[in-house]
Amino acid sequence: MNKVILITNQEEVKKKIQDNNVLLRTTDGIYSSTYDNAPDVLYDLRPDIILLHEHEKRDKTLNLLKYITGKKIFENSNVIVLVNQFDRAFILAAYDNGAEDYISVNSEPVEFLIRIINSIKKSGLQNKIKRLNSNLEYYGIIDNISGFYNPKFENEVMNTELNKGNYDNSAYMIITPDENGKKIYSNEIMIQAIKKSVRIDDIVIGPSGSRYSLLMNTGIDGAVKILDKIKSELPEDASIKAGITIVNEREFDSVKKKATCALNNSLLENKAYTIFSKAEVGDDDWLEISKDDEKAFKLFKNAFSKKLENVIAPVFYRVQKSYEEQIGDAKIEQFTDEQQSIFRIICGKYESRLTMIYPAFSKIVIYITHSGLDSPENREITLPLSQINQNKIGEILESFVNEFIGVYRHIYSKGQN
Repeated sequence: MNKVILITNQEEVKKKIQDNNVLLRTTDGIYSSTYDNAPDVLYDLRPDIILLHEHEKRDKTLNLLKYITGKKIFENSNVIVLVNQFDRAFILAAYDNGAEDYISVNSEPVEFLIRIINSIKKSGLQNKIKRLNSNLEYYGIIDNISGFYNPKFENEVMNTELNKGNYDNSAYMIITPDENGKKIYSNEIMIQAIKKSVRIDDIVIGPSGSRYSLLMNTGIDGAVKILDKIKSELPEDASIKAGITIVNEREFDSVKKKATCALNNSLLENKAYTIFSKAEVGDDDWLEISKDDEKAFKLFKNAFSKKLENVIAPVFYRVQKSYEEQIGDAKIEQFTDEQQSIFRIICGKYESRLTMIYPAFSKIVIYITHSGLDSPENREITLPLSQINQNKIGEILESFVNEFIGVYRHIYSKGQN
């Protein structure tokens, strides 16, 4: 059963909609409410479709629209605004505040029917996507904090999409804060900025430390526009850099190397972004790894994998167990795979994350990021493989946990939020 509600203060509009019997099935129901009663009626009904008739004071329409789209209980409800006459500014304001569609109140019944059918189809698709995402979160493929793909599965996700040919001549971009941006960097802020800037078919992976990678179904120019949009959603002094490359091949490893090379150039040259090309970053012979380098890389990878298994994972587990009883309602999560180790503490909207990865042959990098009000300063630690032992990792990890404890003591004190 699909529940449709009309919100209007005008009896003639109510009569017109009900007389036209704009229903899809005999089991469907159409309800009505005035503006004053709308919050209570909506809460009890939880409708699928909300027909919001334009109030004579348009601010009231926009305010009610903000209320509806701002409440989680209405996240599966789609709002169609009924306008008395076309007004571009008002319609754009309605879209900005979460309206799904608009229609003239004088439209033919079949037009109402088409809009409602389309809205119900979209709502069904959105619910299906949410169920699939919930399953992906359960298995760790989608990060349950960011809603983006977990970096652990980046190669699998990207190679699958590239091999399908879904993103031919698209753009791949890696973004990260620069040295100034790291001073105020927050995963929470970056996540929201990206979400406001990408479309539903864009693939986002991260955070990996403080890096995010995006596969966008657009060309280079479109990627630059998305980057500009992300920047506009960030605080003015939260400066970021980007590396961008066109996607015209099936091997993700090569695509990622090009974007990484472009990003490094942006960081070194203090550019807002670099588009990969030989003119920008020099010859790309480096993409072809020599047999000696490949052997050295495999040896380092094997050594790092052993450190992960024998040193890092046991320390992560020990620290988790020793602090779980001390941090009340905060939640500790940690996992280690062959590419990285992540240790994070979550308390409501606050998150602290320690990510350990190896970006080069002879060192590992530890990114420590804190999200939330008055959070500690984010930092980056570089260590040679020879210094990776239980004492050193334990010292860094316990310092990281104590930073969380020191700042958020009032949030997670045992038994309190």
